[in-house]
Amino acid sequence: MPITPISELPEIPQGTASAMESLAADHRVKALLDAIREDDEATLEEQIAICEVAAPPFKEKARGEMLLGLFRKYGLSDVRMDEVGNVLGVLKGSSDGPVVQIAAHQDTVFPEGTDVRVKREGDVYRAPGISDDTRGLASMLCVARQIVRSGLKPVGSILFTASVGEEGNGDLRGEKYLHYEKKIPVDGFIGIDAADVRRILSGATGAHRWLISYDGPGGHSYHKFGIAPSAIHAMGRAIAKFADLRTPEEPRTTFNLGVIKGGSTVNAIAEHCEAQLDLRSGDNSVLLALEKEVLAKFDEALEEENRRVNAEGDMLLRLTKKPIGNRPAGVSDDLSPVILAARAAQKALGIPLTRYMSASTDHNVPLSRGIPSTTLGAGGVEGNNHALNEWWKRESAWLSPQLVALTALSLTGVEGITAPLLGKGR
Repeated sequence: MPITPISELPEIPQGTASAMESLAADHRVKALLDAIREDDEATLEEQIAICEVAAPPFKEKARGEMLLGLFRKYGLSDVRMDEVGNVLGVLKGSSDGPVVQIAAHQDTVFPEGTDVRVKREGDVYRAPGISDDTRGLASMLCVARQIVRSGLKPVGSILFTASVGEEGNGDLRGEKYLHYEKKIPVDGFIGIDAADVRRILSGATGAHRWLISYDGPGGHSYHKFGIAPSAIHAMGRAIAKFADLRTPEEPRTTFNLGVIKGGSTVNAIAEHCEAQLDLRSGDNSVLLALEKEVLAKFDEALEEENRRVNAEGDMLLRLTKKPIGNRPAGVSDDLSPVILAARAAQKALGIPLTRYMSASTDHNVPLSRGIPSTTLGAGGVEGNNHALNEWWKRESAWLSPQLVALTALSLTGVEGITAPLLGKGR
């Protein structure tokens, strides 16, 4: 199902609009939004402090322990770190209402030993991970502490989650553990990732990742020429076969061979060559069709390289294809309560909706389980994410925690103000 253009989105239903108007007009909620804005400096200081605690892929524990302490400090209940490293805390509702999960991810793409100290240049802050997703974590913490301090009583509960393994080969392992293995009882999901508060994610871009390996006997580049097949030459043949493939523009569908390594020296026929393949689409059926087509090219290349030298027996080159990532694709209903609540909250805060789109992040997982889900912006302006010169600019950054808080509270309902917009159970 394609993403609906913004100009063709349905009107926000009266029930959702009225609930948001009641929330935004209440003096206690106004005080909460004011407190969030006044908390902007403290939120930034926390963002910097979190960024300077490194969280390399699969090594998020130090940052997780820091967040564990902050969850407790800000008054959440049932605070814990689970078996895979997710940090969780609950703001309990006043009754058995719906549960809204708010999540930001702990991990960055940067390896152990990366200098993560933050450097300031005016309103611009530079450091690996300063935005993605350190800003998301800081925004989530602001929401937690300010709702607790406000004394507002959500009808339903809010589950705050600092997840692990969102990036790269982490393959959404934190949210997969929560939703696929533990099957936590959640009725709606709000992720906080990427800076732009004008963006609402309505879709989840699927990603399938593979480790492709060719292995053979190798040999001297001169004496075994024409006798031993080359693992690197086979990989080159495969790449040439799919590099010019045309993929659909709608849904956007892509392929990339992002890592390749192999061989031992210039004068040896390569015994081994491996590469990491990334395939993406917003539609699972399109993704599976692309996967089948591209993977077949590696088999064709194997056959051709072996045939070139008439390899037999122990001289044959072998191919291994190992899946290393599976992010499910999906598209939300435009009338999903989470999507509608986010749109209504944007409107209440005067934030224009400029991007209604799909991306690959933690919300892929709950969406694949049929849980109403979206991801909202973390605030400010960002650039060069996933690069050592990543930067973040402080620009109306408080709009993110305001947006997330309003969206979440409209979904849970607030005692004495509104009933929940989100249903309980599925």
